[in-house]
Amino acid sequence: MGNLPIAAVVCAFVGAVLFAVSAVAQQRAAADVPEGDALLAKLIRNPRWVAGLIGDAGGFGFQVAALALGSVLVVQPILVTALVFALPLAAHYSGRRVTGVMWAQAAALSIALACFLVVGEPTEGVPDAPWHRWLLPLGLLIVVIVAAIAVATTVKVPTLQALLLGSAAGLLFGISAALTASVTKQFGHGISVAFTGWELYVLVACGMLGLYVQQLGYQVGPLSASLPAFTVAEPLGAAVLGMSVLDERLRSGPVGTAFVGVSVIVMCVAAVRLSRAQAAPVAEAETAADQPAV
Repeated sequence: MGNLPIAAVVCAFVGAVLFAVSAVAQQRAAADVPEGDALLAKLIRNPRWVAGLIGDAGGFGFQVAALALGSVLVVQPILVTALVFALPLAAHYSGRRVTGVMWAQAAALSIALACFLVVGEPTEGVPDAPWHRWLLPLGLLIVVIVAAIAVATTVKVPTLQALLLGSAAGLLFGISAALTASVTKQFGHGISVAFTGWELYVLVACGMLGLYVQQLGYQVGPLSASLPAFTVAEPLGAAVLGMSVLDERLRSGPVGTAFVGVSVIVMCVAAVRLSRAQAAPVAEAETAADQPAV
């Protein structure tokens, strides 16, 4: 743990708290918009969604600070703990009780994260990788994103649509996260350096498109499909670019790598289950709203 950048870890946890608050607000606001209505037009007029957007901005600010101080492989897994912080918030606003199983899943996610960080000891990598190293990994992710969105717009299965859109949004945010370290370093060399580089524009484009696709996923299908997909896809997308482009590595040996692999699997499973648990109250509220009054 001594090799971990503590400041980056603290910033990442603060960002996770802010993302948790905004996620609860945005999920509830987006779920209230009927499919077929103008999504963004409705959301912009919703104070709850605007408050969530402000929370997202704060979380992104701390994410930028964390990525400036530490590696993508350190910061992105920590941000997944937003699910743990969101759990009591979602339960409070929905009037549901947090069960022992939910707390056990939250504990499993936290323990797996600690194992990943302590045993894996991710390195910081090289934030200013040349553009040609981005071409293949970034191109492959973009192909996957476009394919997911294309299928989601053609199929008429709400659960599948939400899953695909959630995955696409997560990958878009993962790309933005991986580019953040490069953009931050460019701003350190001067504003003109940052504005003449391609990284800033791709970061902004992916972030804006990711936000829209995320809200669309909340709208068209159940949150129990879109939220887990988004939660898992974002750190995975960032990790792919971190390891393939930025030369970030894990310091663990063969045995340690096995522990890290198990930790990643546990984190993914726990994240999916926590996401489903938090989405359930909203889904029940939507079902109740659809029932005719007696």
